[in-house]
Amino acid sequence: MLRALYTSSTGMFAQQLNIDNIAHNIANVNTTGYKKSRVEFQDLIYQMLRRPVANDTTVQPSGLWVGLGVKPSATQTIFSQGNLTPTDNPLDVAIQGQAFFRVQSPTNEEYLYTRDGSFKLDSEGNLVTTDGYYVVGVDTIDPEGYDVTIAPDGTVTYKMPGQDEPVEAGQVELAKFTNPAGLEKIGGNLYRPTASSGEAIDWDPEADTTVSLHAGYLEAANIQIVEEMVNLITAQRAYEINSKVIQSADEMLGMAANLRR
Repeated sequence: MLRALYTSSTGMFAQQLNIDNIAHNIANVNTTGYKKSRVEFQDLIYQMLRRPVANDTTVQPSGLWVGLGVKPSATQTIFSQGNLTPTDNPLDVAIQGQAFFRVQSPTNEEYLYTRDGSFKLDSEGNLVTTDGYYVVGVDTIDPEGYDVTIAPDGTVTYKMPGQDEPVEAGQVELAKFTNPAGLEKIGGNLYRPTASSGEAIDWDPEADTTVSLHAGYLEAANIQIVEEMVNLITAQRAYEINSKVIQSADEMLGMAANLRR
């Protein structure tokens, strides 16, 4: 019975982490560019009570093994495409395809990556994120400039008073990763490359037509509320049944302790 107590406790811990992850997904249902995650599990080591035997005198094709529970093995981020929602703001940009905006912190030269394209102009005419990170590849826009547009290939243009031809202000840089699930989440809709994600691969709009930009749109979170609610109910029931096993094991221990009465 002691084995059952410890085994069920691992199940309760695993389902608690699962519910925590589901809660995080639901909390970010309106976060621009958010990518849902799921918890993956693995069974723990097994205790061998009897080995399988096959010799001249004895044949026991199956051994006797007892599992010792479950453990969370990974949190997998799902980078499926979110819905594109119109905003009528020309500085809002959504990515269609598997790529990331490259942004730079104003305090250091580190490149970070995001799917959140809700860009703005700061007081100096720089295209920045909500937290003030510079959008890499875009030059400073003249204070007198107006009608800023972002083309599907990332080219940024704007108009100047008295000029018919638009002025080009660079190109929004995008990057792809061999394993985007290996990116480190650091909050603020930002990702940091790691050894698991691989080096950033620059996006070439002429060679790679699987990626495009859509100005005036934002990418919604790729979360299906109904799916998350079903996952929540499943995790809650799994947690509940593990607690029932602990309760049953405790009652059996109580019966064994009272045998001599």
